[in-house]
Amino acid sequence: MTSNPMPTPPSRSIRIGGRFRGPAGSGNGGYTAGRLASFVGSEVPVTVTLRRPPPLDRALDVRAAGVGAEGVELWYDDLLVASAAPGAFVGGLVEAVDFGSASAARSAYRGATNHPFPGCFVCGPAREPGDGMRLAPGIVAPGRTACVWVPEPSLVTGDYGSLASAEFAWAALDCPGGWTADLEQRPLVLGRMTALCETPPRIGRPHVLVGRLLGEEGRKTFTATSLYDDGRLVGRAEHTWIAVDPAPFNTARS
Repeated sequence: MTSNPMPTPPSRSIRIGGRFRGPAGSGNGGYTAGRLASFVGSEVPVTVTLRRPPPLDRALDVRAAGVGAEGVELWYDDLLVASAAPGAFVGGLVEAVDFGSASAARSAYRGATNHPFPGCFVCGPAREPGDGMRLAPGIVAPGRTACVWVPEPSLVTGDYGSLASAEFAWAALDCPGGWTADLEQRPLVLGRMTALCETPPRIGRPHVLVGRLLGEEGRKTFTATSLYDDGRLVGRAEHTWIAVDPAPFNTARS
């Protein structure tokens, strides 16, 4: 396994820029989770639980979860935004599909015309190329999605000019899971994500993302995703999603 390069220790404070929003007025769940996971490590899966919508363009403090604890917490003033700790996967990998099938799945992307959060950094159709990632995870089989992702230069990690930062792998591994469910009729936001970036995604290189629906229970939906580079596993994730009313998000100012 090749670990994600981390040339300098991360700061103990982070800021989620407006570019990286998910629902309007809040940070994309996968991107935010990836930022916080970097404080735990890159050698093992990390589980991030989102407690409330991550605020944009605000200084967020990263604090130890307790004396001697391996985990960390993300705070905005006196509000707990998220927590992260070493985790584990409970299921198997989502199997890869070939590049042609992943590319063709764009035509089956339901979010292109009816997206509950059209400004989402990862999969929002309202974002311009080069600003958002514009993933289009279309259905390839019942409960299965696929799409192509080509990391572009603005996603580069600071000291490695040909590699994307790990938080963008987390972001890419986010939304293709949500679209395995019926997001048009039952909008979801990310509640928990366990992920591991096996090796950094390469800038300009076509990658294939696949998602699988694992089940539903009340307001919760469970999914998994995998990220591949020419059939080689780059990263994987498992998610818990929470059904919400999108109206309060879409009336928020970003």
